[in-house]
Amino acid sequence: MTCSSTKTVLTVAILAGFSTGALAQGAAPTPWELRQDMGYAYGRDGKTLAYKMGTNNAGLLLKGAKKVPKGTLFFIGQNGQLYMRSGPYLEGDGKFMFGSE
Repeated sequence: MTCSSTKTVLTVAILAGFSTGALAQGAAPTPWELRQDMGYAYGRDGKTLAYKMGTNNAGLLLKGAKKVPKGTLFFIGQNGQLYMRSGPYLEGDGKFMFGSE
């Protein structure tokens, strides 16, 4: 499995666990720890799941997978739905544009 496709799966699932409050303007951002041997999912029921990955079906996993573009923001909306936004999310000074203040 390639690093980029694993990061795509991991990114979506990890962000699904974040709340919008954790991304408040005053809060310092924290790096994610994405592991190549784990897969993360945002399930049909809205729950996040973590899976230990293997290599026996890596080709099938990569089929139809897409890389997440750099500069993509993931967040949970007020309705509990996971969203992604490609585009600016930081001010010129590096502060988060959509903070609470």
